[in-house]
Amino acid sequence: MQNNAVCNFIGSKLDNYNNSKAVIFGIPFDGTTSYRPGTRFAPNFIRRESFGIETYSPYLDRDLEELEFYDCGDLEIPFGDTKGVLSEAEIFADKIFSDGKIPVMLGGEHLVTLPVIKAAVKKYPDLYVIHFDAHTDLRDDYLGNPLSHASVIKRVSEFISLDKIYQYGIRSGTKQEFDLALHLHKFDVNGVEEFIKAAGNHPVYITVDLDVLDPSVSPGTGTPEAGGVTFRELHAALRKLSGLNVIGFDLVELSPPYDPSGISTALACVTLREMLLMYTVHK
Repeated sequence: MQNNAVCNFIGSKLDNYNNSKAVIFGIPFDGTTSYRPGTRFAPNFIRRESFGIETYSPYLDRDLEELEFYDCGDLEIPFGDTKGVLSEAEIFADKIFSDGKIPVMLGGEHLVTLPVIKAAVKKYPDLYVIHFDAHTDLRDDYLGNPLSHASVIKRVSEFISLDKIYQYGIRSGTKQEFDLALHLHKFDVNGVEEFIKAAGNHPVYITVDLDVLDPSVSPGTGTPEAGGVTFRELHAALRKLSGLNVIGFDLVELSPPYDPSGISTALACVTLREMLLMYTVHK
């Protein structure tokens, strides 16, 4: 099911799935991308470029060497078959949850968040979701397709009520989408304390679409939107969530071909390192 022909993310423990608390896996799919494709390349770019950063985080005074996590590569998915991709991803996420581990998913486009959250809800029916993004992703369909990266949160809301979904950094969408959302924070990532209070001790899933960042900071994404946040602002918001019961998280919508400088990929690497250190149980 997995392709291990590429290097693993820096600090991951080779051949140590059983003892690992967190499991990284990629879903290299961008079959419904509505503007600029290329996110299918992101997981492998992140792995390769991760060796340009350190395992130690000066932000957190923690080190990936202290963690037990495993990178199992990318899923081998049936390109051209969206439903097949989502089915394979859900089956794999089911296994990670059933094995008592934290899934760390690398997209791919944002639609691939859907099967991971579906799997999460089977084990954690009282799940809360926090969503960082430039876009609402609450369209019922995009050009007639209900399974679109522009509709992922709308699909999630069909099995997790909107009062358990909090959205931050949003600055693009239709008026209908903005009217539909119950907990939507426009333009910035301030106010995560509201989510923290609501989630309490409930299980939490975190999904980060990298276009929440301003394109001047991270241009390598398929749907860049002006007016985004900085890395430090996103990091501060994510760090505030570290005391929650985080049972899974993802990082999606990096499109390396649109940033030949590699800055966007380097930022994604650091973001992944920080999230692993914030949300993964230490030895």
